[in-house]
Amino acid sequence: MAKIISGKEVSAAVKARVREECEQLKAQGVVPGLAVIIVGDDPASRVYVNNKKKACAEVGFHSEEFALPAETTEEELLSLVRELNERKDIHGILCQLPLPKHLDEKKVIHTIAPEKDVDAFHPSNVGQIMIGEYRFLPCTPAGVMEMIKSEGIEVSGKNCVVIGRSNIVGKPMAMLLLHENGTVTICHSRTKNLKEICSQADILVAAVGKPKFVTADMVKEGAVVLDVGINRDENGKLCGDVDFASVEKKAGYITPVPGGVGPMTIAMLMQNTLTAAKLLTGC
Repeated sequence: MAKIISGKEVSAAVKARVREECEQLKAQGVVPGLAVIIVGDDPASRVYVNNKKKACAEVGFHSEEFALPAETTEEELLSLVRELNERKDIHGILCQLPLPKHLDEKKVIHTIAPEKDVDAFHPSNVGQIMIGEYRFLPCTPAGVMEMIKSEGIEVSGKNCVVIGRSNIVGKPMAMLLLHENGTVTICHSRTKNLKEICSQADILVAAVGKPKFVTADMVKEGAVVLDVGINRDENGKLCGDVDFASVEKKAGYITPVPGGVGPMTIAMLMQNTLTAAKLLTGC
């Protein structure tokens, strides 16, 4: 039976560390500030934004929400981003995705100042991740790495398989495992022999967005299985990309959904905002 890696516990430890460092910054007259922009009224986005505000309050950050109507024009949105780029009391800017169809996500990401891009989506931050000289890491992959480290799991020399090649999770996840000297394979919708490749993985990260996609026959005995997916099953219940019930019996370590990688994403956003505040103020 696999050991469950609790995202709730690991994220609580990260937030405690951030809160402590935040107190030290406040003693120097700096309060880390995060601006969150939400456009429209997507219910899932609203939940995420509320959770981010709550986490800011927990760690002692200043946070501001900019809730814009769905019909906001691109120029209005970009103008707000530029304004926030200039503000000295805001160290991190996050624009909640997805945006309404008429807005260009890429343009918005490119407009956020790289040093305030706490999602680490700006091309210059992506490039720094590629060469291993990064300031920030994308929150979800960084959270996965934090969970691996929390259990003292060695990545070096291990066969690591990432299912999914998105810019937000799959690609940066592969780079972070590579930086830790893992031997990394990225699988996707065109991959042949997927089951065979996955079943050789010592560390398997599922970020495919399909409920219960990874089954026990795809998992090596004793493997570390990290489930990034957040889906609804046929009964409307939250589940991940991994068929937890069957895989738990075979894996060495596994993350649950909910309560696994999800809480880590927000904890790492807090870490990134703290880092940005230190860099921008020289503290």
